[in-house]
Amino acid sequence: MAPVTYDDPGDDLLRELARDLGVEATHAKVNAGVYFGEAGQTAPDPFFAGEGPARRGCIKCGRCMIGCRYNAKNTLVKNYLYLAERRGVRIVAERKVVDVAPLGAPDGSDGYRVTTERTGAWMRKDPRTETCRGVVFAGGALGTNNLLQNCRARGSLPRVSHRLGYLVRTNSEALLAVTADDEDIDFTERIAITGSIYPDPDTHIETVTYGGGGSAMSMLFTVLVGQGSRLTRPLKFLGEIIRKPRTWFKTLVPGDWSKRTIILLVMQTLDNSIRLRPIEKRLGRGVRLQTEQDPDNPNPTYIEAANDAAKRLADKVGGVAQSSIFEAFANIPGTAHILGGAVIGRDYHNGVIDPDGRVFGYEDLLVTDGSAIPANPGVNPSLTITALAERTLSKVPPKPGAPPVEPVRLTWEVPRAQTAVVPATPEAEAVEAATDGDGTVSPVLEPDA
Repeated sequence: MAPVTYDDPGDDLLRELARDLGVEATHAKVNAGVYFGEAGQTAPDPFFAGEGPARRGCIKCGRCMIGCRYNAKNTLVKNYLYLAERRGVRIVAERKVVDVAPLGAPDGSDGYRVTTERTGAWMRKDPRTETCRGVVFAGGALGTNNLLQNCRARGSLPRVSHRLGYLVRTNSEALLAVTADDEDIDFTERIAITGSIYPDPDTHIETVTYGGGGSAMSMLFTVLVGQGSRLTRPLKFLGEIIRKPRTWFKTLVPGDWSKRTIILLVMQTLDNSIRLRPIEKRLGRGVRLQTEQDPDNPNPTYIEAANDAAKRLADKVGGVAQSSIFEAFANIPGTAHILGGAVIGRDYHNGVIDPDGRVFGYEDLLVTDGSAIPANPGVNPSLTITALAERTLSKVPPKPGAPPVEPVRLTWEVPRAQTAVVPATPEAEAVEAATDGDGTVSPVLEPDA
């Protein structure tokens, strides 16, 4: 992690927006998982006392999201997986786990049988079986939910809680875009995300770029559409096209869209969710996952603060504000951070895993990815997931008789948590008055690139 120390046109716009909204104090630069050494120059491992791979200094191409080609961005193959292999871990690539089942005792105390197939294969799947003492599920929220649901459906892991698939969080997000008409504007000379603001206590906005090679993303956006239902939203979409045909046409001819476009990633901490419901496959065996709204706390399909921010920024750059095509045409929101579904709970009736990441009803069966998170954090969840995984695995005792593992030494100075002064709620103001505090402060420490 390293702090972003420079300014850029996209973040300047965000700061202006915060000033217009009266929340300039909430603006904060992010800490990013990027090596900001001499641009384009290779340097020995700066993070792990020389034990990690060499890195190259970031050249500010903005392509962090679609894959850093310059060896500047921190990824698993440069830290956790790289260091694990040096300590004897065998990584089997291009294999997909399709089943996990206890070997003997139904609670898995005798170990597990793990079945894998070639990733993406329709034929010649080359099934293989491994046996092990314990299993860690870390396939991301969608991968872990899908595998656990299929194991539960086929009877391999029947003890998994019936709460599997519930409390799936989307970070209560909206994704919008603003494209400048001025062809000389370039929002890509930076890392993907450099700063953020809080327009209100529950809403967090970041600007994002996909770099000069990300114009295919334009197909995911269209003219800005206001609030509505699944019936009225498409009608409003058609109305916008009729009222502003030139604006709509601009969204169809991307040109150098990614260079002139800033994405707005809007996240909230509100209590809403969806469910990943298992549906029997029409072809083949097993189940697939289908989303459905939580009847009591449905996920928002429209965020007023998001549309307002897009309109204001479009006015500033003389450009076009855009909604997600799925939101505009079908009233279906998008998310960059799918979470939950195998969440932490008090017991089997309230969650899938306990606070130590252990699946209820089983021994040595752990979940260490975003599916464990039970709430909308309202920020990039990467560090939260990392912290939970580190904590869960710290509880696993070493194998009896195994030699001690050499700990990883961190030689990079860990940046201080950056703080954003969040607009105070009435409840927070009451606490501040009672304690004679100095404001409401929320830490922002995110590996946003």
